[in-house]
Amino acid sequence: MKDYEEVRHSLIDMLEELDDRLAKITQDIKEPLDRDFEEQATQTENDEVLDSLGNAARTEIEMVKQAIDRIDKGQYGLCQVCGEPIGKERLKAIPYSSMCIKCASQAGR
Repeated sequence: MKDYEEVRHSLIDMLEELDDRLAKITQDIKEPLDRDFEEQATQTENDEVLDSLGNAARTEIEMVKQAIDRIDKGQYGLCQVCGEPIGKERLKAIPYSSMCIKCASQAGR
């Protein structure tokens, strides 16, 4: 776990940022609609976009939490599909990645 202490701190910072983003999105969605019907249509479209962004943030939050859990359990950096090490460059780019590039590519097909 000591090897990944810095990564763990980065993931916690990322989690806090995502939580803040999600709170702002949730607050924006809760805003009451304008009285103008044309403005309401625009607000409804914006709410749909915000809802999509909120769902993406929730998904990313879960992935970050799982990565922190894998660090705590000593399983971080191992592909959850094949068990092989995840490349350092991949972890650097996507620190919450749970699959090696090969398995992620196969899953994306």
